[in-house]
Amino acid sequence: FGPLFSRTALASMGRFVGEFFPPDLSASFLAKVGLGALQTLAVSALGTLLAAGAGALLALPASGRFGPLAQGAMRFALNLLRSVPELVWAALMVLAAGLGPFAGVLALALHTTGVLGRLFGETLENVPRAAELALRDAGSNAVAAFAYGSLPLVWPQWLAYALYRWEMNIRMAAVLGFVGAGGLGQMLYFHLSLFQQAQAATVIGAMFLLVF
Repeated sequence: FGPLFSRTALASMGRFVGEFFPPDLSASFLAKVGLGALQTLAVSALGTLLAAGAGALLALPASGRFGPLAQGAMRFALNLLRSVPELVWAALMVLAAGLGPFAGVLALALHTTGVLGRLFGETLENVPRAAELALRDAGSNAVAAFAYGSLPLVWPQWLAYALYRWEMNIRMAAVLGFVGAGGLGQMLYFHLSLFQQAQAATVIGAMFLLVF
């Protein structure tokens, strides 16, 4: 702690922080930052939407509705998807799909599918099936019985999980730009690499407002 809080170190840190002020608030740069913020928001929204749809479909076998073998295989696949961090998925997707926001969408979708699929499956596994079975006994097909018997019971919890993951993905989408996935993160990496701290301060402020 001595070297960290020495006079030389504090003076160096003070100079570094001072370089971020004042932020670049020129109209042309604010327009670029606004476009980057919209791109980051779009990446997070589309990635979460794709993951919610895929997670809902994969939750059916993961909840044990197609037998224990399918349940075990699907849970293994979901664990594999969510065990790989978003940054690693993004690095792989940049190699597969090229630089840009599409790689970020795929990275968020893959990781979030693993998370939401497991959460959706556990919710579906714990919901009472009496209403669904009653509809089946009354002559309904499997899809109608699920749609009217079980889905209304799990839908509010599924929506809450999806919205929570979207909030997390907004923050993560801003970070994925550091590996070339577009948006505010890519802008921040670019300006920090060129030691343009005033522009970087504006991008950091935009990240804060977007998450807020």
